[in-house]
Amino acid sequence: MIRPAAPQQSILIEGLIAALSRKPNMKLRLPLVVRAYGAVKAGLALIGVAAICSGAFIAWQYDFSMPAFRQAAGEMLFPPSVEAAGPIQGSEAESPLEREQRVVTEYIAKRYRVADTAVSGFVAAAYRAGDQHNVDPLLILAVMAVESRYNPVAESGVGAKGLMQVMPKFHLDKLAAHGGEPALLDPEVNILIGARILREYQRRLGDTEAALQMYAGALDEPTAQYAAKVFAEKARLDALRKLARKPQSV
Repeated sequence: MIRPAAPQQSILIEGLIAALSRKPNMKLRLPLVVRAYGAVKAGLALIGVAAICSGAFIAWQYDFSMPAFRQAAGEMLFPPSVEAAGPIQGSEAESPLEREQRVVTEYIAKRYRVADTAVSGFVAAAYRAGDQHNVDPLLILAVMAVESRYNPVAESGVGAKGLMQVMPKFHLDKLAAHGGEPALLDPEVNILIGARILREYQRRLGDTEAALQMYAGALDEPTAQYAAKVFAEKARLDALRKLARKPQSV
């Protein structure tokens, strides 16, 4: 499982970042903002507000949309909560399923700081795989979150690969029709194989918690910590599904 360290930034610099980001056509780059902030902090006692203005001016030319900048801004700007999805707004012609997938996509993209376009593909693939193998797509997405944090090229020290961290040596039969082990780096294939494995374990064990523990190779672990993590993430996604399925006011 891939677990990047949480970003840590001063509240003051985050405020500066947030203020600058509201300016149209503004570009800023994180390293320069941080250096500018350091200069501002050092000189604040001497020149006061003017230092902040100069720091803002230096940062003006860089692009806020850069992933590195978003990572540094941290949870203050991109909170990992269900409420982060905000009010549901979409086309009036949008079907309930389309609305559900859109809201789930927006939430995942913000929580895990992954591009919307990439997440949209992962979500659509999870719904297709869920339909094909009779697995709740939100369970598939929750496993993805815990296993790889939506990193399609993640690889563990024991050889598990891709979004669902599939162990190729145990599932060569499933991979044969897709071209073998290299296919696991194709998100669509990885999700499809992962969903198939989950369904097999559910049928074999008759219980989703046990199936998840077996998926993680921890069936004998008494506290079922892995399953608990997956269920916690799925609960957040379930809340979004419920919100998306509410009748929309005109």
